Amino acid sequence: MGPIARSTIKTSFVLGLRLVVQAGTLLLVARMLGPEPFGAFAGIAALAVLLGALASLGSNLVLLGAMSNDPALRDQILPWAIPTTLLSGAILLTLFLAICKTLLGTTGASLLVLLTIGITEMWFQPLFSLATTEQHARGRVAHSQLLQIIPLALRMVLALTLLLSSPAHPLDSYAMGYGLASLLPLTVLAHNSSWPGIRQWRLPGYAELKNTAGFAALNITNMGPAELDKTLAARLLPMAEAGVYSAAARAIGAVVLPVSAMLLSALPRLFREGSKPQQSKRLAKWIFSATVLYSLFIAGLLWLTAPAFNVIFGDKYTGIAETVQLLCLAVPALALRQAAGNVLMAYGKPWLRAGFELFGITLLLSLAVAFTSQLGPTGMPLALAGSELAMAAIGWGYVWYKI
Repeated sequence: MGPIARSTIKTSFVLGLRLVVQAGTLLLVARMLGPEPFGAFAGIAALAVLLGALASLGSNLVLLGAMSNDPALRDQILPWAIPTTLLSGAILLTLFLAICKTLLGTTGASLLVLLTIGITEMWFQPLFSLATTEQHARGRVAHSQLLQIIPLALRMVLALTLLLSSPAHPLDSYAMGYGLASLLPLTVLAHNSSWPGIRQWRLPGYAELKNTAGFAALNITNMGPAELDKTLAARLLPMAEAGVYSAAARAIGAVVLPVSAMLLSALPRLFREGSKPQQSKRLAKWIFSATVLYSLFIAGLLWLTAPAFNVIFGDKYTGIAETVQLLCLAVPALALRQAAGNVLMAYGKPWLRAGFELFGITLLLSLAVAFTSQLGPTGMPLALAGSELAMAAIGWGYVWYKI
């Protein structure tokens, strides 16, 4: 058994735990809020996650690539990565609030909810990602993923507490805890990692900005197809139907975690072998085959078990089983898109990845507007499947052509 296979198994175990935590949190929050408030929360949180992906300006991927080759480069990157994340995060937070007030005003979310979610995704989570990336780059892939479960587990405990206590304003209460669940582990991890002090901070130079620009684009284009659909659903659909779609889409996103485990395990080696044509082609073929086999299996399994979602989520989420079955069409393409993107990124072609994912985001916007106007709620799953299929085809076309 090769090192990637061994690492994939260990990482899959950890991501299996993450799947349980994510599924539990999804179910608890969905039941606690109900379809309409959940649709509002999902749309707002998805927008925050999407913009937050740009907050670090790609410095987390720069750190991963550099430390995969030389761990000592950490002390050259963190002094500019931390202040850059804080500064860009502040700008993105302002943009996030403006978008929510102008385009998502129908959600009815309070300023407290918007601020707490925005600060969490623009500051806390990007900084936390820098800390966990250090572990990933040192080959401790499973450990890095285990650290990322901590905020999710705290949110699950919070959701369970609120479900049992039934507060008057559950969304406001959950939003406050949502932020603390990220702040507390970030504080502990940053302290234990001996991050550079404020006096060592500096802004990135021109060469560093040029190096990180492609990775910054990657962060947001990679998150775009996975998050934008929930925000579009909150804008284009009645809020209750948006809640049903978002719950189903979150469940679909969780089932591709084993593919993510494989990709995370392969990334350090992909970075090292990007300049070696024979090894890189063999590794890319292995990743493609494994992704196709797993994604087809899990899509078929989900299709057959979709009626169980009606029981799990309850009567309020009418139509969720049918939505899950429609989203099964997107599973193989979603997994293949992620795989192609990681291969291109590691092989020094970040702009190619950003290009096909930006095309996919544009296509998703167009298809979502067109399909929901004609088909209603059914249009969102079809729009997502269409955009993911296009990205997967273009992405792997690039991979086979370039390597």
